[in-house]
Amino acid sequence: MEPILQVKDLHVSFQVKGGEVKAVRGMNFEVGKGETVAIVGESGSGKSVTAQTIMRLIPSPPSIIKQGEIIFQGQDLLKKSDKQMESIRGKDIGMIFQDPMTSLNPTIKVGRQITEVLIKHQNMSAGEAKKQAVEMLKLVGIKNAEARFNQYPHEFSGGMRQRVMIAIALACRPSLLIADEPTTALDVTIQAQIMDVMKEMQSRLGTSIILITHDLGVVAGMCDRVIVMYAGEVVETGTKWEIFKNPQHPYTKGLLRSMPRLDQKKGEPLIPIIGTPPDLIKPPLGCPFAARCDQAMKICERIDPSATVFSETHTARCWDLHPMAKEVQSS
Repeated sequence: MEPILQVKDLHVSFQVKGGEVKAVRGMNFEVGKGETVAIVGESGSGKSVTAQTIMRLIPSPPSIIKQGEIIFQGQDLLKKSDKQMESIRGKDIGMIFQDPMTSLNPTIKVGRQITEVLIKHQNMSAGEAKKQAVEMLKLVGIKNAEARFNQYPHEFSGGMRQRVMIAIALACRPSLLIADEPTTALDVTIQAQIMDVMKEMQSRLGTSIILITHDLGVVAGMCDRVIVMYAGEVVETGTKWEIFKNPQHPYTKGLLRSMPRLDQKKGEPLIPIIGTPPDLIKPPLGCPFAARCDQAMKICERIDPSATVFSETHTARCWDLHPMAKEVQSS
């Protein structure tokens, strides 16, 4: 599958009073055309920073992009000026944010918030843009779209506001959609509806999707591949079947054990991941998960492991997977 996006050795830091927070440390991944890739991990793992860096939305200062490349359709976005990025955001790359109430302008009618994207990027007249905006509202499942076009965000429910955000993000038929925890603020039934809308729009438009979430249930139902992040690094990546059926990294296994399952016996407790993530002002020399891992060895604290390859799509970074560690275990 031809990649539409390639992130290569991305390092992003933030300057704070206490020092330099190394939020993303050597991020590498790619997204194919029409593919849905999930980035999962607990809060503070670097998921949203990665997404906002792709969009060039993180303010500088305090952020610093230390090194790396973000290749989108053959162009390095990190070399683009702010003016050039304005022509890419909304047109070629769309984004859905976590909370639609804080993302939508409460003083502007939702119809105008959709049409301004179309007028800017598609050079449509006001009449053409309104017609297209109403059509987008219908596509995302908003009934009586003509009347809703002239309403303000506070007149919509949480789920309907998120549908409006999807309509704005997809109005210009972008090649790539970044959805940053789009269902976090919604109840379970509305979550399912929003994910159905995204899948339907993807099938119609052929859009590639990066889904940032901590909800593994959403990942299982929506995504093709999964990237597991911890403390700013990718610790495991694979297809969703490889991650769910054959997880290799202790952190991935811990995430799966901490989630309720339909086949779980009544009264069987969930197993949490004990401890907290490391301080990224002074990240550990070795594996960032070593302090919380029940399989940790001395080498884990001193040297960060390289990736062990299980298939063309499945890799994990853990010393316990090294051939020499397996030899010791078997002896």
